[in-house]
Amino acid sequence: MVKTSGCVLILSRNFVQYACFGLFGIIALQTIAYSILWDLKFLMRNLALGGGLLLLLAESRSEGKSMFAGVPSMGESSPKQYMQLGGRVLLVLMFMTLLHFDSSFFSILQNIVGTALIILVAIGFKTKLAALTLVVWLMAINVYFNAFWTIPAYKPMHDFLKYDFFQTTSVIGGLLLVVALGPGGVSMDEKKKEW
Repeated sequence: MVKTSGCVLILSRNFVQYACFGLFGIIALQTIAYSILWDLKFLMRNLALGGGLLLLLAESRSEGKSMFAGVPSMGESSPKQYMQLGGRVLLVLMFMTLLHFDSSFFSILQNIVGTALIILVAIGFKTKLAALTLVVWLMAINVYFNAFWTIPAYKPMHDFLKYDFFQTTSVIGGLLLVVALGPGGVSMDEKKKEW
């Protein structure tokens, strides 16, 4: 009920901050109830969900009122910028669960490219391009590895893959927020503008 209400409020753009806090509570409750705290893979995925919510919360925050309406302020560090940084860093934790330490060429290539993209998003350098590349990569991996529709509904693996599929889709949404809004003020892309 709380999940559905939170999603409806976010999609209708009403009480977004309260809906985000409710969904944060659901993530924390799931982490404790399912003992995810001790399973590193699921913990990182839940933290990535929190990162997406943090980005959504930052996007919904209204800018502080200025004495001069419509005039942007320069050099101001706001909580919104740090929320965007925290959201970016938490989002990339999802990709840490996708690294495999095999000796196959594909695994090595995937680890190198994935790690480079993770670092670029986390530090905020070429962020939109790196996040968009991660979106495409994660969508392909999600459809391939979490194809719950190929397994009969009565098997337990169906529910596990379905949960994983929609959790990954939520992280893709967070990355799309990074693509749409940019990295925020605490990033290499913003610092480049000052040089």
